[in-house]
Amino acid sequence: MPKPILLLNCGSSSIKYQMIDADTEGVMAVGLVQKVGDPTPGTIDHEVDGEEFHDSTYFPSHTEAIAAVVKMFNTHGPDITEAVAVGHRTVHGGTEFNSTTIIDQAVINKLVELSGLAPLHNPPGIAGIRAAREILPHVPHVAVFDTAFFAELPAAAYTYAIDTELAKKYQIRRYGFHGTSHQYVSGQAAQFLGKDISELKQIVCHLGNGASLSAIDGGHPIETTMGLTPLQGLVMGTRCGDVDPGLHAYLGREMGLDVAEVDTILNKRSGMLGLCGKTDMRDVEAQMLAGDEATQLAAEVYIHRLVGYIGNYIAHLGGIDCITFTAGIGENAAWVRKMVVEKLGYFGAVLDEEVNATRSKQPRRISTPDSQVEVLVIPTNEELAMVRETIRTIGA
Repeated sequence: MPKPILLLNCGSSSIKYQMIDADTEGVMAVGLVQKVGDPTPGTIDHEVDGEEFHDSTYFPSHTEAIAAVVKMFNTHGPDITEAVAVGHRTVHGGTEFNSTTIIDQAVINKLVELSGLAPLHNPPGIAGIRAAREILPHVPHVAVFDTAFFAELPAAAYTYAIDTELAKKYQIRRYGFHGTSHQYVSGQAAQFLGKDISELKQIVCHLGNGASLSAIDGGHPIETTMGLTPLQGLVMGTRCGDVDPGLHAYLGREMGLDVAEVDTILNKRSGMLGLCGKTDMRDVEAQMLAGDEATQLAAEVYIHRLVGYIGNYIAHLGGIDCITFTAGIGENAAWVRKMVVEKLGYFGAVLDEEVNATRSKQPRRISTPDSQVEVLVIPTNEELAMVRETIRTIGA
């Protein structure tokens, strides 16, 4: 008998979902709801056994959207009532949640309290949790936290140099995000290399529209690029990454903006979008090849930030065994990997350009046999990692 786990990833206007058999780890269904809370009709796309099903209607809130997901399962399968648990991707656990947690009302209340730490992410996640628990009340629901893997960062890495009482009162520290992906990919990299993870000094490059790096020593994270929020760190699709913190005050004064308006600029109108008008790295590459100078500079800024962090992390690790690229850009943008690895020759990294240029969905080594650093591409699978965490937590 299958052991289905329903996985929900609720954004402010969308819900991504999958059902995975925990025993075989095979995908039973996958879907996407769009335009949740929008005044115009939204869409739901549901795929099972290679067949695709679509519908369009209004989703005033996450409650109606989750109900539409259940309807799709009831109409097209698989049987959602056979789900043994629901796993919820939860972005921010603050200092309260350091591991995957079974959800009850007390957990929901605490997540509401923590919403100030992730105002763009936690509220829709909480809405999805409430809606799912109402519709599927008889199975355990668990929160899988993006921040959990980085809860064990050394204090020197997570502490900001601000007043300690202020930091304690408002839970101000570096949390890190994409933890589920970093943990999964670092484990897969060790397995690919046929080595125990405890033996490896790794850097994982999770490069998507949101992007982060991690330094992992013997399976334990010692550094990561994101901080109190996902805004810190690398140049991303629409996020600026590292800037002078005084920029908020400067833009507020010069443009007459409040903090929320400045935050919107830095989160949604910056990064690659702000630099060259594009967020898809395929478009960026095309504009570079066409000789667009702004796009060329944007790419150089993107790579400069990446390489700078990698060098920083190699120093903190005291050496490097393996650098792994993952997520949408990391897995598919060969030109990004090429530009990065070419700048790491000082550390003994040598790129196999032919392998790097070959598109594949399989884990692969893209460094040459004589490279002193293993350079890998490992597809991330946050959903599978969530399933494993969910099963471990409910003890099934």
